Amino acid sequence: MWRIGVTGSIATGKSTVLKAFSDLGVPVFSADRAVAQLYEGEAVAPVEGEFPGVTRDGRIDRALLSQKLADNPEGFQRLEALVHPLVRAKIAHFMDQAEAEGAALAVVEVPLLFESGYDYGFDAVAVTWVDPATQRERALARPGMSGEKLDTILARQMPQDEKKARATYLFDTGMPVDRTVEMVAALIDAILAREPRP
Repeated sequence: MWRIGVTGSIATGKSTVLKAFSDLGVPVFSADRAVAQLYEGEAVAPVEGEFPGVTRDGRIDRALLSQKLADNPEGFQRLEALVHPLVRAKIAHFMDQAEAEGAALAVVEVPLLFESGYDYGFDAVAVTWVDPATQRERALARPGMSGEKLDTILARQMPQDEKKARATYLFDTGMPVDRTVEMVAALIDAILAREPRP
């Protein structure tokens, strides 16, 4: 089975590309969605223990957690040390299950793939990108986003050009969505045509 990681900076179309793979029948996994589930389950107690006051109604309130981290940026490393191992375990389980079910290809979205330095065992990495002006416009349109918050996020992420240089495949999501879907379909066809996995 081919194992492909999808990554890219904030607001560069990772979710769009992942949805395209899913719509075309490929098993997909989102690390962001896994974190959201963990914040309602097994990560609640350890995160609340490290960052008291971020729990509301039995789940981690991301706005409260973001405020804590804004006040204390070195907390990001402590948070990642708690959450990332849980996410990695879910990713490993997903890939093992996809392979056991006979999938020829599985795709995992990991926003901080390069930044983490962790080897997930991917055979290839697809990087989403877009011109910086479009990226900023998209990001600032998100609820709760501010210029200051965006700058903080971007400062923690590897520059787009560096991510692009490390990519196996590139997806420019500044083009119409149907063009992105066509590119994903072409990639799936190309991968399946050259099975088995390298």
